[in-house]
Amino acid sequence: MKTEITIREAVDSDLPVLLKYEQGVVKAERPFDPTIKDADVTYYDLGALMENPRAIVMVACDGDKIVATGYALEKPARHYLDHETFAYLGFMYTDPDYRGMGINGKIVSSLKDWCTASGLTEIRLHVYSENEPAIRAYEKVGFKRHMIEMRLRIES
Repeated sequence: MKTEITIREAVDSDLPVLLKYEQGVVKAERPFDPTIKDADVTYYDLGALMENPRAIVMVACDGDKIVATGYALEKPARHYLDHETFAYLGFMYTDPDYRGMGINGKIVSSLKDWCTASGLTEIRLHVYSENEPAIRAYEKVGFKRHMIEMRLRIES
């Protein structure tokens, strides 16, 4: 394992690794969400995100090996907010062998730079309330807890 991590925009040839890491996200989130289907699940249309001029998919690399991912996507804000659009961050994944090295922070910083260059002033993301390691990682790079989504399963 090298110590110099580089960040770059994802390219089409990265898709096989990105799809594998997408399943890593699903696997990591299943313990926090009993409503995720117990089958193959696809969260993202990564190809469309990579083609979208109002989105960017970034990867962190150790040499040629992709070790972390993330995307930013411009979305419309609710009409009553002080911004018309915002950046939504998703697909935040780090290979388990590379966790705790600050790589997620480098991905977020890179996505933040893209947001700034795109004229976006608000960045949001979702994280499970019980996922304390992820919450700490996002707070470390400046995010603040904002809202809690609540759910109720009605059994028939």
